[in-house]
Amino acid sequence: MSEVIRRAVVAGGAGFLGSHLCDQLIELDYHVTCVDNFTSGRVANISHLLGDKRFDLIQADICSPLPSMEVDEVWNLACPASPPRYQIDPVQTMMTSVLGTKNLLDLARANKARFFQASTSEVYGDPEQHPQPEHYTGSVNTIGPRACYDEGKRAAESLCFDYLRTYNVDIRVVRIFNTYGPRMDPEDGRVVSNFIVKALKGEPLELYGSGDQTRSFCYVDDLIAGFLRLMHSDGCHGPVNIGNPGEFTVKQLAEIVVDKLGSKSEIVCVPATMDDPKQRKPDITLARDRLQWEPLIPLSEGLDMTANYFAEEVARMAPAAISASMTAGR
Repeated sequence: MSEVIRRAVVAGGAGFLGSHLCDQLIELDYHVTCVDNFTSGRVANISHLLGDKRFDLIQADICSPLPSMEVDEVWNLACPASPPRYQIDPVQTMMTSVLGTKNLLDLARANKARFFQASTSEVYGDPEQHPQPEHYTGSVNTIGPRACYDEGKRAAESLCFDYLRTYNVDIRVVRIFNTYGPRMDPEDGRVVSNFIVKALKGEPLELYGSGDQTRSFCYVDDLIAGFLRLMHSDGCHGPVNIGNPGEFTVKQLAEIVVDKLGSKSEIVCVPATMDDPKQRKPDITLARDRLQWEPLIPLSEGLDMTANYFAEEVARMAPAAISASMTAGR
């Protein structure tokens, strides 16, 4: 009797998080169909999987009707996640979160498949409660420049729970806090990638405002482990915070990066951006209690692995610049 192969669709599977998830599902002997329109995903993230018979790639936008397919799990990680990327086309960002999520929920419903929604800590906005538990409803500027992402993700969560109540779709909703690691796009504008790349090049590290904003940084391997725990849990629909509760100011992060890389980069202050949250830290009590999950990789160790990845990326982009920077930093 042949072994049953589990079939998963990963929307956004060529992105930073999606590609790591595809790797883990392949390791678990799934057949994985990656759906990506490559707005922010990169072929380089999944190139090592393209020859694997357990992996298929469909280049498509989830806002358009999806092809019919048989599937056991639908994972929705499709949407640019950094402000510079999602603000390029805010209407498309909102539609990806709303119409795209609906299309994927319909696929899950048609197959009686389990559905996973990658939501975000951005649903808490600029929080007035710290740390942020899942029952906190947030403080979001609904008409600000970040609202296309924040409100899009909040609407996507609503859709998920409406499909649970109305159609009995077996959903799982995770709220992701700041995550970093290999395969981040060097030019996506997120704070960890931004700081490491600038430090490698010897360029100034810019703090928006005073740099006293706090963030909690989770290494990608820990995050994906939390995803799998939630998706394969018994009856825990969420939402569940998945992130590292270790809290650092953005200025502290800049100082750690400069010190680790031996960089001569200056740390400078520039004007603050609109709606930038002042504090961000997950309450992970629910993840600990229901999923027996908590992060294992400390920031220092994770930054070492991430910096090694970016050193190779930057060297490929500009060998002369990286060589000069590292020589100056010795």
